[in-house]
Amino acid sequence: MGEPRSLKPTRALLSSFEGDAFLGLAQELNRNGTELWGTSGTATRLRVHGLDLHTTDELTGISSWFGGRVKTLHPAIFGGILAPRDPAGTREMEERGLRPFDLVAVQLYPFENALLRKPSPTDEELIELIDIGGVSLLRAAAKNFPWVVPVPSPQEAELVIRELREHGGAISTELVRRLTASTFQRTATYDAEICAWIGRRSDPARPAPLLSVTRVESETLRYGENPQQAAWVYAGHEPDAGGLLWPLETLKGDALSYNNYLDIDNSVAIVARFSTPAAAVVKHATPCGVAVSEDSARALARALETDPVARYGCVIALNREVTESVTTALKGTFVDLIIAPGYTPEALESLRRRSKVKVILFRGDLQEVLDRKRHEVRTAAGRMLYQESDQKRLDLTAVRQVSRRSATPAELSDMAFAWEVVRFVRSNAIVLARSSTTTGIGGGQTSRVGAVRDAIAVAGERARGSVLASDAFFPFRDGIDVAAAAGITAVLHPGGSIRDPEVITAADEHQMALYTTGWRVFRH
Repeated sequence: MGEPRSLKPTRALLSSFEGDAFLGLAQELNRNGTELWGTSGTATRLRVHGLDLHTTDELTGISSWFGGRVKTLHPAIFGGILAPRDPAGTREMEERGLRPFDLVAVQLYPFENALLRKPSPTDEELIELIDIGGVSLLRAAAKNFPWVVPVPSPQEAELVIRELREHGGAISTELVRRLTASTFQRTATYDAEICAWIGRRSDPARPAPLLSVTRVESETLRYGENPQQAAWVYAGHEPDAGGLLWPLETLKGDALSYNNYLDIDNSVAIVARFSTPAAAVVKHATPCGVAVSEDSARALARALETDPVARYGCVIALNREVTESVTTALKGTFVDLIIAPGYTPEALESLRRRSKVKVILFRGDLQEVLDRKRHEVRTAAGRMLYQESDQKRLDLTAVRQVSRRSATPAELSDMAFAWEVVRFVRSNAIVLARSSTTTGIGGGQTSRVGAVRDAIAVAGERARGSVLASDAFFPFRDGIDVAAAAGITAVLHPGGSIRDPEVITAADEHQMALYTTGWRVFRH
């Protein structure tokens, strides 16, 4: 029997945790003469709106067993969903006294949202929010997709409503296939969230045995890193995150590019680490200028001064609302994108007058970006590598002085600032800083002394009096010698090299302050 080109629902089954979540769909189906059925709670809520619904207990003979755990798990329902729509299937349905359902809409119990409740729900409460019947209904409908329309959420119900109106009560095969794929994605994601939760309950240090990702259809990419590469956006579901941790809204400009996302990730993570006004200037997913100050405009102006050449076509992030004085600081700088947690009307109007810049509103919580455990995913050698994001914070009281000379309070403060920046620079990485402003950045080098030379070349005369942070230990004294010759006064690095004594000797010879953290911040 061939697959139909479109389907006109004659009998629909609706079940939603919120009761009337499918109200619009029910009303549209009713207008088209579809016979409506619902679970008891859903039918009760929809009848308030004047709709006539049969309840599933008319088919099953049961309303709700075991506190609601068993309502729809019955062959009278699943037979009507799963029966083949061929002569043999039709004949068997008639013999068994069954009638087909050709649309099944289910809103699952909100297990994921419950994970975010404060205070946290008990295990018993969460267990009761693990949907069994709803998942089974959706999977059954999706299995029989040529003849049954699965609707896995109220959002996707809107797509069905639109087609019903545009096609005289019919739903195209193309949409049914799309909904089928979405249904299996929804149930897979749902199961993965439950799997991750129960895994954490048994062993909090254990990595999630399943990872779930969902393609973000509202965010499209023209291409990947280069035009010859196709690319898509997927949202990873962080444990207990309850949706996107980094919600973004484009206020002006083209859709975000693949490279924009990489730059946003780096720049927002940088400014989130500072409690005072901060600005980060990023190119190719690495900072080329960072500063903190008493106000955002000053911070941005100082960050832009770090590398006037590299900043061309940059991405800029701020951790405060953008004001008109901030946009004034951008004068003379070609900016590809600016992202911030807010914009004044005057600032937004000023940015709208700039023809090229993309203006992005960060709608999330910067404190959560800093505090909530996050993960990173990369692919290599045909495998997916999954790790915790490096969110460890520097404790200045725990760093170790290894040189004879002690750092001044100002040098210690600047070293802490430089350490927060160097962790976002590609290894090998060096950051020079003074007065909570980067003066030079060198990264992505195969030798540490090469990264030192690059940072000094960017800083020029500003290197004199700056401090230095290195993402990993100095394997030789040459990096210290080069830094000292440029006038750098204090160095913070992880330490741990077999040549640490030589490095310490070099610092003492140059009367530099040298401190070690005991841990590195590689970024490959």
